[in-house]
Amino acid sequence: MISKTKIAATAVTFALLSGPALADGELNIYNWGNYTSPELLKKFEETYNVKVTVTDYDANDTALAKIKAGGHGFDIVVPSHNYVPIFIQEGLLLETKPNQMENFKHVDPQWVDVDFDPGRNYTVPWQWGTTGITVNRKAYQGDINTWAILFDTPAELKGKVNVVPEMSDVIAGGLAYLGFSTNCNGNKEELKQVRDLLLKAKPDWISMDYGNVEKYAKEDLMAGLNWNGASLRARLQNSNIEYGYPKEGIAVWMDNVSVLADAKNVENAKLFQNFIMDPQNAAMISDFAQYANGILGSGEFIQNKDFATAPEIVMPEGQKTFIMPACPPEVTELYTAIWTELTK
Repeated sequence: MISKTKIAATAVTFALLSGPALADGELNIYNWGNYTSPELLKKFEETYNVKVTVTDYDANDTALAKIKAGGHGFDIVVPSHNYVPIFIQEGLLLETKPNQMENFKHVDPQWVDVDFDPGRNYTVPWQWGTTGITVNRKAYQGDINTWAILFDTPAELKGKVNVVPEMSDVIAGGLAYLGFSTNCNGNKEELKQVRDLLLKAKPDWISMDYGNVEKYAKEDLMAGLNWNGASLRARLQNSNIEYGYPKEGIAVWMDNVSVLADAKNVENAKLFQNFIMDPQNAAMISDFAQYANGILGSGEFIQNKDFATAPEIVMPEGQKTFIMPACPPEVTELYTAIWTELTK
């Protein structure tokens, strides 16, 4: 454990680099629902005497629209990798230079010079994972490593399927299932086929909800498109749950802590960026939400001792993966049209 003396020394060192560190104040975080460790926030509040408030959202599009509208009062937002360039291009993020912060040395090299924020001038890693399939084996014993669970739902699962309401993930899954590219090329004929696929499949779904951990654990839901950490959290409560890796391709993503251009508590937001790059603090993030965090050395502090070998965390060898890029506006319009029709 880090001593209080060492914590204080670290705070003073960082203060010299980036301004007052121990002043009273507030920090308002806008993050995905059920995704932020209360213990992490408590530690940050006690370390810096800063009151933290977290407001939830359920999708990248929801967060982007809220921030663009203004008057939100948030200091931090946590967009997925493919939305970071959009936030930057819209002038919504502050260039906080995390790459010059004390704890940046702990970032795993594979997550430093990333395409969505080269060299990390705006963002720091929060968590990363995959988007695949969650299935309760009591309900279905067949092949779960396919998007067919959603788009050609087996009879045993009809009316028991949930789909997380994230536009990019759902459409990418449809594209992969049909054998099309997931690189936002905007092929209208392919997207028409995806739209038809989704509209045909939807009657077999029971819901489109992101707050699903407890519902899977209690067996209110038996299958669905889901994120690997959420599936792991559910399995820790119900051993019948298994995570599937679609053979057609599975999305890899990273969510990132960013400071908003109109933040009122900029210095506290920078403190938070540096704080979560500390291995002990990053471990608290993973212990709560059960996703990998991108910070070297955090593994030894994670309380779930099976985390490093969990099937939801370790992909099968040879698994086909893809990383969704930021779609250009004209393609986003096509996606949005499909999504509007699907969710109405």
